[in-house]
Amino acid sequence: MKVLVVDDEPQILRALRINLHARDYEVATAPDGATALRRAADWHPDLVLLDLGLPDIDGVDVIHGLRGWTSLPILVLSGRADNLDKIEALDAGADDYVTKPFDLEELFARIRAVTRRTGAHGTEPAQVRIGDHVVDLAGKTITGGVRLTPTEWHVLELLARNPGKLVSQRQLLTEVWGSSAVKESHYLRQYMAQLRKKLERDPAHPIHLITEPGMGYRLNLD
Repeated sequence: MKVLVVDDEPQILRALRINLHARDYEVATAPDGATALRRAADWHPDLVLLDLGLPDIDGVDVIHGLRGWTSLPILVLSGRADNLDKIEALDAGADDYVTKPFDLEELFARIRAVTRRTGAHGTEPAQVRIGDHVVDLAGKTITGGVRLTPTEWHVLELLARNPGKLVSQRQLLTEVWGSSAVKESHYLRQYMAQLRKKLERDPAHPIHLITEPGMGYRLNLD
């Protein structure tokens, strides 16, 4: 698997190159946005690890540039504390983010999650297991006699078709309720609470339907 690492900090590029090589990834690096876009076009990586704070082009603009021609996974490495920057990156097309300083095991878990999601030639799962239940996305049935409303199904489907990925509030609200509802985050809180009551073993301490505060939601599968 080919990974392009984009960061203007030499020590981070070196550390990631060493650790990725140790796990049998092919690695290319870029210290700025312009170099990243050229290397992505020439080398065709399978994954991009992208810092947002680049010296020439903002990381979000790099995401827009990549999304103009490729759907490869983009995992943002963010040193910015403001959630708005991360939300902007996700809305531009990033698949997930890790906040600096990051734990390497967490980073590699996120890499595995985004590559699993895109690795099977773009195919989507027909069934997913959430705790004690098997969800049949095609047949719209759930074992154990669990029944969902149409809106609950729509929310769950968006998360289930992106397993392990952080799906932004904006994407969920736009796709389920339309663009006029992008600020109605209470809709999501209400429906996620209902889904947890129906699917989680302990709704008060969910392990599958996860909230990323201020950002969005993530479905972790068994």
